[in-house]
Order: sequence, then C-alpha cells, then structure tokens
Amino acid sequence: MSGNIQLLTDTLAGAKAEGRSALIAYLPAGFPTVDGGIEAIKAALDGGADVVEVGLPHSDPVLDGPVIQTADDIALRGGVKIAHVMRTVKETYAATGKPILVMTYWNPIDRYGVERFTAELAEAGGAGCILPDLPVQESALWREHAEKHGLATVFVVAPSSKDERLAQITGAGSGFVYAASLMGVTGTRASVGAQAHDLVGRTRATGTGLPVCVGLGVSNAEQAAEVAGFADGVIVGSAFVKRMLDAPDHAAGIEGVRSLAADLAKGVRGQA
Repeated sequence: MSGNIQLLTDTLAGAKAEGRSALIAYLPAGFPTVDGGIEAIKAALDGGADVVEVGLPHSDPVLDGPVIQTADDIALRGGVKIAHVMRTVKETYAATGKPILVMTYWNPIDRYGVERFTAELAEAGGAGCILPDLPVQESALWREHAEKHGLATVFVVAPSSKDERLAQITGAGSGFVYAASLMGVTGTRASVGAQAHDLVGRTRATGTGLPVCVGLGVSNAEQAAEVAGFADGVIVGSAFVKRMLDAPDHAAGIEGVRSLAADLAKGVRGQA
C-alpha cells in the first residue's frame, strides 16, 4: 500500500485555492492514553484542522518545550510503543480521511528499521514524517524508502539557517517545509515575532515549490491569522496539549481541543 503524500499535497493546495492557510495540529500518540489520544486527534480534525502531526513520544525531545515534554512523559509511562503510533495514524486516517503525519526524532526510526517504519506507516495510511533532527546530508536512506512508499519527508528550517542551507533542505524535502518561527523549543508565546515572516520569505526565495508552514508559538486565533497572512500553513501543538493537560476531566479536554481547533480554523480564514 502506498502512503498518502498526494493527499497531503492536495489538502495544502486546496487550502491555498480557498485563499487561506492550512491548519496543522500536533498531538502526541498515547496521550493521555492510546485511545484517548486517538479521540483527541479526531476532535482536532473534527474541529477544523486540515492536517495532523502525530507525535512519537521520546524521552529526550530536544525541540519540545515543557508542555509537550509533560505529555510525552505521560505517554511513555503509559507504555506507548511505535505500534501504538501506527494504530493512532491508521484509526484517525480511517475515521477522517485527512492527512496524518508522524513527527519523530531519528533515533526511534533508526532502531526500529527504516524499511519497516516506512512500510508500516504507508500501510496505516500515513502521509509522511517530520524529522526535526535528521540532517539532510544523512537522509538519503530515509528519503529512498519514504519515496518508495509514497511518504512525505518534511524537514525543519530555523531562523538561524543560512540561505545555502535553506536551499539544500528545500531541495531534499517533500510535502511541505516546517519553518520554526523562532529559536528555542515549542510552547505558546505572547507574540510569534517577525523572524517567522523573514524565514518564510527566505525559504521561498530558494525557488522551492513546497508550501512553507510555520510552527512554534501559535496558540490562539489572532496569532493564527497573523501567521496565515504570510505562510501556507499554521502549525499548533502546545496549545492543544495544554487544553488536555489543564482540563478537569478527559471529556472536557476533548471538547477543549475541538473548540480550539474551531477558533484556529476561523483564524486561518481571517475570521478571528
């Protein structure tokens, strides 16, 4: 079975055709439980997210701030495994028909086996992977198997990335480019900042035809609207996780995720 890179491409193109940015939500698998995580991801998609990134919980998530680290710790203590991540992708894709990516650090894939991981992700209906710590120059094996299985390879660029480096990254990636809006780790912030606007412009200047989607710091509809003014996609993670963590019970957390997705969906449509 081939993966769903084309669905991802079509979804991002469809949002652009509507004159808006795509809304991309992030939630970790296995948080607060495997079934609860699947329910939360479905709620984000039902609320208005166009695409979901399913986090593969990691014991040393270098890009992630304290909110996502807390969720990862809950998932890992609950015994989440790669098989549960694949199940999460499979069930959310089957229920919604929307593009589902996995966001993961390289070490778990390396230990699991690249061929095995890509084959299983494609079989589950996944659209691809976001790989924040895989250097482009060491990515040939991954990209070979991802392409074979119809999966996108999404690399992360940062404000510190030099123009030459940006060109290397955009030339090797597929699906979209993940532009980290600022230096540092994930988390909600009062302001997304001008760095993101500059980075999107520099990334596009490489001549890439890939959409450029911005993450790190977006937490409300007003910020989503701001980023949607210059990016092809708005990525929100910590704010969704925080809704789950702060909720008095699971049902309230699910409703909080759905409600936040609806607000952010208005933001990317300029209705905030």
